[in-house]
Amino acid sequence: MSWSVGQVATFAGVTVRTLHHYDDVGLLVPSERSRAGHRQYGDADLDRLQQILFYRELGFPLDEVAALLDDPDTDPQEHLRRQYALLSDRIEKLRKMAAAVEHAMEARKMGINLTPEEKFEVFGDFDPDQYAEEAERRWGDTDAYRQSQQKTASYTKEDWKRINEEQEEWGRRFVAQMDSGDGPESETAMELAEEHRQQICRYHYDCTYEIHTCLAEMFVADERFTAHFETIKPGMAEYLRSAILANAARRS
Repeated sequence: MSWSVGQVATFAGVTVRTLHHYDDVGLLVPSERSRAGHRQYGDADLDRLQQILFYRELGFPLDEVAALLDDPDTDPQEHLRRQYALLSDRIEKLRKMAAAVEHAMEARKMGINLTPEEKFEVFGDFDPDQYAEEAERRWGDTDAYRQSQQKTASYTKEDWKRINEEQEEWGRRFVAQMDSGDGPESETAMELAEEHRQQICRYHYDCTYEIHTCLAEMFVADERFTAHFETIKPGMAEYLRSAILANAARRS
């Protein structure tokens, strides 16, 4: 059975001009001609066209496609193995591209308008986009979330670095407080807890004492938060929770 150039163009998703060009350069020469001299494509031609289109989709120039298909030392099985490897690479690249686009969309939701390089420079191994969808799902309808979105949308790389440096300096002082042997209800511990609340107010949203105590409970209830504080100092999550609760109690 054979097919005309128009029929092949239709079900292969290419133009008649493309098929004519493949014929002219010797890449795909129809195996038959009609009595009127029109191109007629057989099964073997369609198989070759499928191979051509595959390699073209992956960006191979026509001369390289011809060299691959006409290599006498390459059998059909070798073509399949090569195509499988190429497709696997392509899928992995596309997966990474999709992930990058997804992160960019989430970053816009979160208001962190930094390039990937800037994010790595500022946040290191922590990915602020990782929890963006969860944050929006849990708190997206709150005033605090909207306020934080509005504030952080204008932050530059330098702003984030300054905020991180301030938080790290606070962390060092909090660890020193823990090492002092004084309990979380001590004056210094409560003042550090208050400073923690003020940082949230300054850079994100109006963190009331009620909200702050809710955060404190989350620091020990959510293993992700706990793990973050535990990497700074073992026992820090529980100590910080107690200091925040003590500070809120004295303020009320």
